[in-house]
Amino acid sequence: MADPASEMHNTHSPSLIATLHFAQQAPVILNRQAHLGKKPLLSLISKKETFDDYGAIEQLFFSCLQSGDDKSALLCLDQLTLRFGSSNERVMGLLGLYEEAVAENKPSLDACLQKYDHLLSENPVNLPILKRRIAVLRSLDRPALAIASLIDFLKAVPTDAEAWCELAELYQSQGLSAQAIFSLEEALLIAPNAWNIHARLGELLYIDASSSPPEISTRGLYRSMQYFCRSIELCQDYLRGFYGLTLVTSDLIGKGSPKDNPADAQPIPVEDSPPSKDTVERLNAFAKRGLEAIISKRPMDHSLWEHAQGELIAAKELISRMPDYS
Repeated sequence: MADPASEMHNTHSPSLIATLHFAQQAPVILNRQAHLGKKPLLSLISKKETFDDYGAIEQLFFSCLQSGDDKSALLCLDQLTLRFGSSNERVMGLLGLYEEAVAENKPSLDACLQKYDHLLSENPVNLPILKRRIAVLRSLDRPALAIASLIDFLKAVPTDAEAWCELAELYQSQGLSAQAIFSLEEALLIAPNAWNIHARLGELLYIDASSSPPEISTRGLYRSMQYFCRSIELCQDYLRGFYGLTLVTSDLIGKGSPKDNPADAQPIPVEDSPPSKDTVERLNAFAKRGLEAIISKRPMDHSLWEHAQGELIAAKELISRMPDYS
């Protein structure tokens, strides 16, 4: 079974169309498991049962919730509870997620939070419930408590990259850019090849640089450029990476090099010395070519239509207003 709280920072979730198609298979998948589910002892010794089957039911549970089919989601939950027991921590997390999904108002979410507090008083290291509690605090718009809870969670599980990413987003929502950047740096120590995290760190550095004094902003832009480059190196058709690299290199070209602006320049250590103006301009041309290639290719991929349109529109708009430095 997958972690019921994996949706905290899932950047590879299927499109809504794929989710809906999978949810529509609920009757077939549930009926296939029903004859074993009614006889738990038989299911334990049956060669037909595999944990992949129950993993599929769990994924079906998520899809049903996302598509609004609460009835089928509850049937999935019943089968998982019958097989693994109501005291199973992951099942408890799924039950909590279901109750949150069907909650109709703030008092209902408060009831979920009280239930989680009770469960954690009995078992403070119930990780699925800890994550669900943080999700409820976010839903109730209590960011300070959610941040405190995440910090406590990471003290217990410091190697959870998703939790570090969640903490970064909470910090950023409160205008705490330095803490958000630090949190993503911690996430990259755990998942160094996560191109989406590299790009997100580039975005936060870019945002922070945009509001910093001139003598600091240029250094931040160079750091941002490095992370966007790394995200593209790891995923060669990652639109957000190309978009960010186009944006940050255009800003750097507009600012000029530190040699061009000695009054604004801050001493930079040799190992962190910035690239030449020619290198930045070549990176800018490379990034724009990459964006243009993605824009021309993606509309032909029907599987991307449903969730890529916003990104494509933003990319087209950026390309249209960027000057040509090549």
